[in-house]
Amino acid sequence: MASTFILSPAATATATPTAASVTHQSLHLSSKLSFRNILFGPISNNSRLTTSTRLHVSSPTNKPLATAANPKEETIFFDGGAHYGDLIANLLLGFTLLWLPLTLAAVSRAFYLRYRFTNLRVTVISGLTGQDRSDFSYKVIKDVQVVPRFVGEWGDIVITLKDGTKVDLRSVPKFREIAKYCLAMAEKPVVLKEKGPKGF
Repeated sequence: MASTFILSPAATATATPTAASVTHQSLHLSSKLSFRNILFGPISNNSRLTTSTRLHVSSPTNKPLATAANPKEETIFFDGGAHYGDLIANLLLGFTLLWLPLTLAAVSRAFYLRYRFTNLRVTVISGLTGQDRSDFSYKVIKDVQVVPRFVGEWGDIVITLKDGTKVDLRSVPKFREIAKYCLAMAEKPVVLKEKGPKGF
């Protein structure tokens, strides 16, 4: 004859809360796992924890940025055109037809030619609006010669560059001082090679 176990009300009462608590805990854990899987994906045993790196960005300061050192300041030794005596002498001689071309050349030099000598370069500016300009450094100077004009009041400066180019500066005032300055800036012996006076 089969036996039937009958649980007493007390045993049933004690068993029911235990089962309910187990079920509540399992639901609570499964809800946590499901919510984590949705946000971060499933967790595997082989997954490794990674460390996060924080970048600290400093706030800008009111100090100005350091700028490169300024280049050597350029100072002008001489800035001017042809000597006025060259223009006057050629105008007086321009009344003769034979001298007229030289007079026109003197007028052109007086109005459209300008020389500039600085501590960095030699500049020759010409043209109606000064659009023609040539510059060269003292480092490329090989030799400097002078040719006095009239009675030595003005003269020509002939600068020979290292590549063989000759730059002829006509009717320059204070031509001896300027020639010596060019030799000194080119680190050459300051000994002028002067030729005899030649006309105007």
